[in-house]
Amino acid sequence: MRPYHFRLVFAILAILLSFSAAVAALHSMSANYSSDASHKMFDDFNKAFIKHWKTRTGVEVKIRHAESKPGIPLRVNIDGLDVTSLALSYDPEILQKASKFSLPDWQKPLPQKSPYISTIVFLVRNGNPKKVRDWNDLANPGIEIVTSNPKTSGDARWSYLAAWGYALKQRGGSDVTAIEFIKKIFGNVKTLETGTRSSVTIFVERGIGDVLLIWENEAHQIVKEHGGDKFEIVTPSLSILAEPAVSIVSDAASRNGTREVARAYIDYLYTLKAQEIAASHYYRPRDERIATRYSMQFPSLELFTVDDMFGGWKEARNIHFADGGIFDRIQTHSSALY
Repeated sequence: MRPYHFRLVFAILAILLSFSAAVAALHSMSANYSSDASHKMFDDFNKAFIKHWKTRTGVEVKIRHAESKPGIPLRVNIDGLDVTSLALSYDPEILQKASKFSLPDWQKPLPQKSPYISTIVFLVRNGNPKKVRDWNDLANPGIEIVTSNPKTSGDARWSYLAAWGYALKQRGGSDVTAIEFIKKIFGNVKTLETGTRSSVTIFVERGIGDVLLIWENEAHQIVKEHGGDKFEIVTPSLSILAEPAVSIVSDAASRNGTREVARAYIDYLYTLKAQEIAASHYYRPRDERIATRYSMQFPSLELFTVDDMFGGWKEARNIHFADGGIFDRIQTHSSALY
């Protein structure tokens, strides 16, 4: 069985746009990145954009892919890349320290929505033998959960915060009840891996655990790989909204004289063609027409943002995942959490 190298597309995407050179998509992914789900989606995006730009301007644009290790967004300025899409909203803060970049309209006050989104869902065994329906079921005795460690995995932080947000949203929800809820869920974690790839391998290939906490697009890819006869997807009633932060790296775009095509690339993500591509790769499209077409693929659920629930990623990171933070104290079963 071939290994899985899925990574959420929102990790890092950067594009070098040049009339004479190329468009380069830089993703945060494994060494075997050609099998990465986000790589395949952006292959399709880029092919469609090349055709679109050729029709619009008569200019031929080529594509090459570069790769970066996860969590290294700062190379986009070193590599002269023009557009960057980052996983977490605090990543642009990091990037801004090393380069100047401008945000598109949807990231300014009164924004329009980002071009596509994803969320955390549950992957279960075929037939859902443990009858897992929502986050509260993950806290029940006898449920074996597979996820990665929020201290070492950015993906796992989204799962952790999704569970925390669910607890807060319940009647009488508070930080105290959320802590107890997270304790129960992580008490049911069968194995706490350092990264998402290891968690997927353990659940899918080794058959360990009842539930895998995973990105929706990756869950669909796994079900597709196995023909739908080994796994199924459970969409909880509520989960966390993940959306890319796309921006133009001003220094590079100005230096390369490619601001127009950089802007066009971002705008292209909102077209019906690009929205169809995103949906076909199991990302939730923003365009209502495309979303309606894929409504059976994407069950409705309530989504909350990190900003609304936690005051932003920087605040969430400091409170929950920093050394000595809430997750550390939950792991050590401290009774003095506050």
